[in-house]
Amino acid sequence: MTVQPNRLRRNALASVAMTALVVTGAAGIGLTQPAVPAYAQSLSKNPIETPDHPPGSFATVVDKVKPGVVAVKVKLDDSADSDDEDGPGQGQGQQVPPQLREFFKRFGQGGPGQGGPGQGQGFGNPKRQGQRGAMGSGFIISADGYVVTNNHVVDHAKSVQVTLDDNRTLDAKVIGKDSKTDLALLKITEGGPFPYVSLSKAAPRVGDWVVAIGNPFGLGGTVTAGIVSARGRDIGAGPYDDFLQIDAPINKGNSGGPTFNVGGEVVGVNTAIASPSGGSVGLAFAIPAETVQAVVDQLRADGKVARGYLGVQVQPVTKDIADGLGLDKAKGALVDHAEPGTPAAKAGLKSGDVIETVNGTAINDAKELSRKIAGLKPGAKVELAYLRGGKTDTATVELGALPNDPKSANSDRGASSNGQPRLGLSLAPASEVGAGEEGVAVMEVDPDGPAAAKGIEQGDIILDVAGASVSKPSDIAERIRSAETSGRKAILMRVKSQKGVTRFVAVALNKAG
Repeated sequence: MTVQPNRLRRNALASVAMTALVVTGAAGIGLTQPAVPAYAQSLSKNPIETPDHPPGSFATVVDKVKPGVVAVKVKLDDSADSDDEDGPGQGQGQQVPPQLREFFKRFGQGGPGQGGPGQGQGFGNPKRQGQRGAMGSGFIISADGYVVTNNHVVDHAKSVQVTLDDNRTLDAKVIGKDSKTDLALLKITEGGPFPYVSLSKAAPRVGDWVVAIGNPFGLGGTVTAGIVSARGRDIGAGPYDDFLQIDAPINKGNSGGPTFNVGGEVVGVNTAIASPSGGSVGLAFAIPAETVQAVVDQLRADGKVARGYLGVQVQPVTKDIADGLGLDKAKGALVDHAEPGTPAAKAGLKSGDVIETVNGTAINDAKELSRKIAGLKPGAKVELAYLRGGKTDTATVELGALPNDPKSANSDRGASSNGQPRLGLSLAPASEVGAGEEGVAVMEVDPDGPAAAKGIEQGDIILDVAGASVSKPSDIAERIRSAETSGRKAILMRVKSQKGVTRFVAVALNKAG
């Protein structure tokens, strides 16, 4: 009769021992709390400890930072795009940033009035003519009243006002705007001091808790919470996309508002949501604090942003292209073209080079190269490491200033195809068919062939293959035989379309003939 209790006691002791082992093991592998950056000044002089588990309440951080968040009200001038307003009688007056419209279309949103951006909801009486306006959010970053918000909230602003947490409404002026990152800097015209918040110097981790505060639907001082869902999101909004994705509920009117970590620092500026219905579905996008700091510093000093300019058109290194170049990994930015007279051309960069690092920092793709170069100022000297002909070389480049020309922005083209008779192409020397003096013209394309699958079209011109120029079909055949002999899985070609756009394309070698 005593066996069962003893067995239970032994089981209980084993359970305690196992629990102790698990706890000791967890401590032994270094599950310690990460260091939290010192909170700068202003509303919280002491850092709030960052938990790795759900906090019991966000009230502490909200109490400290909420006075630094403002509602932004804008009266629009007559030059505002007609797309900025909702339909008659709705009086929303939303401003849709042009660079985000295509993004909203891709998610099945109809733009203003149908939910889409987390951008400003309008205000004013829809029955009165000329009372066009918009509304968004922002936050104060200095005691003298500088305010960060979105460019699309204040674009075409005739006048701007901010409403503080204590219900004071004050006039503000636009100091500077940057459409490429959708950021703007305002200055409250009345004297301070004002409560303000600080930008985080450390990037959040995926899974970190965040708190968003803003002015959704004109309901100022609204607090929502969630986590960082992802980092480095490219939603097609602009050339330097690097968004944080968060699941804290964000709605129209939250644009320009801050997202805080639980230490009370701003980790992002809310810019857009993806929603088929117009309401939050847990997909919100925020500009990272690192980008905000760099842009705001220039806007505060100069009222505009000057970006470095390399002068290359680049495309991603896909797996096929990596095989064609003999690379182990599909990384780096492949140079399509170095514009004549640009810093890149002067430094000797050529079509076919793969840029691998900038100032010693690895470049994963074409977008990352664009962001790195744009984050530097004109005149800065950078060291580039690039691959050419299977060998790595370096070049020191003094960056120019990015022109106000969309063609000068680093291009991110997808790879297409290449060609050769066994790949389903009929070819002829371009000079013999009136297609120019260089290259081999694509006369016919087998719709079921490998080249067609890669996007090669009739009328394209193949300019070079495996880094060497070609002028007749036999040149292409020779390059392919050489690639096959060396064990290449794919071959890289430079192709010019009928529109005059050149691009690199890679195709797997078809040994079946």
